[in-house]
Amino acid sequence: MTESRPPILETHGLTMRFGGVVAVNDVDFSMAEGELRCLIGPNGAGKTTFFRCLTHQYKPTGGRVIYRGVDITGSHTHQIARRGIGIKTQVPSVFDGLDVRENIWLSARRHHNDRESNRVVDEILERIGLTAVANRLVGQLAHGERQGVELGIVLTGDPDLILLDEPTAGMTHEEVHRTTEMIREINRTASLIVVEHDMQFIKAIANRVTVFVQGAILVEDTMENVLKNQEVRDVYLGKREVA
Repeated sequence: MTESRPPILETHGLTMRFGGVVAVNDVDFSMAEGELRCLIGPNGAGKTTFFRCLTHQYKPTGGRVIYRGVDITGSHTHQIARRGIGIKTQVPSVFDGLDVRENIWLSARRHHNDRESNRVVDEILERIGLTAVANRLVGQLAHGERQGVELGIVLTGDPDLILLDEPTAGMTHEEVHRTTEMIREINRTASLIVVEHDMQFIKAIANRVTVFVQGAILVEDTMENVLKNQEVRDVYLGKREVA
């Protein structure tokens, strides 16, 4: 059971204010080692801001972020990465003028020597299903394939926790299906937090779901129970506000 595993990531009283607006409000969050957690909520719920506080894209105005028992609240993004946290944002950050293999190799070389980098790249290309397009320029790839390349880049650091911000945004149905399989494969060896709007995609991958509303956690449960939760339905359908 998830509850029996030690927490890999926790927040205590995490808060983010923009002037008079409280985007993340005193959030206590915990996820277990090996878990795949999805963060959902209506637009403006605070889930993306929470995600950016975890990665130090935003500096929280209050509270703490704890990774494997270590307070990383004040750490910079590159320091967080060195601790074993991989971050993939919504917009792919890749070199269009290089091919797929070169993009992933350049990242692998930061962590390994030449020979080891070649081995790592081959393994990652196979793992994410891009071996067939390894020699194509990234600028010529479909959107879903470009997203896959950036995920491959994240994997070169062999992270224990990966944070994904809307990984299926703008994808076709077939690309979403491939991404689903890719994330399931990655979850065999890494914990994941996924911020996403696509409910069908979430249903396909989620073990446990955290629902954000007005900067706070409304409910945390299995996807099955979240879908049955009338309070969640009311929030998504706009039937009422949550105090």
